[in-house]
Amino acid sequence: MGVEASEKARRQPDALMGESEETSWLVAAQAGDRAAFARLVEGYWPRVFRWLYHLTHDRHLAEDLAQETFLKALANLHRFRAGTNFRAWLFRIGHNALANVHRANRSRSALPEDLPTREQGPDEAASSREALHDLAAAVNQLPKDFRAALLLRIEEDLSFRQIASILDITEETARWRVFKARQKLLELVQPEMGS
Repeated sequence: MGVEASEKARRQPDALMGESEETSWLVAAQAGDRAAFARLVEGYWPRVFRWLYHLTHDRHLAEDLAQETFLKALANLHRFRAGTNFRAWLFRIGHNALANVHRANRSRSALPEDLPTREQGPDEAASSREALHDLAAAVNQLPKDFRAALLLRIEEDLSFRQIASILDITEETARWRVFKARQKLLELVQPEMGS
């Protein structure tokens, strides 16, 4: 699998499992097949976890929320409507779990320093880590609503309609939040680029 193909697969688990395969697993899972649901979890866990981690900045909390997301999905699988977007439904459950945590006023911790990078020499790796750290810091400065919409758009490649559904906002508000998040990121990153 080439770099371009693996990037597409990372962004779209549907590319790894195929839409018809996902649909058959959903139907089987709704009929009580735990193995089929386990396949869905395997396909979506990394993406749900990554999104929640970007929002919480806490690996353990993100794992707990991802686990809660899939447990709630399993418990409510009978409510999932065939023909609708499973990924958007799943992310909506994750968003609701996160909202419940914020209501309980749990604390957040900083991003870890050991974020993975591609194989590089020491200078490039250090530079890359620094740039990643600066970008992560800028993303972290965004208001939570802007950050959630931006990460769903960029990391998950979701449509504005799907983002609106997940965040329970209008499509226009989803577009506006992503636009404002990008605008704010440019303001935060550009002064550092000039120095």
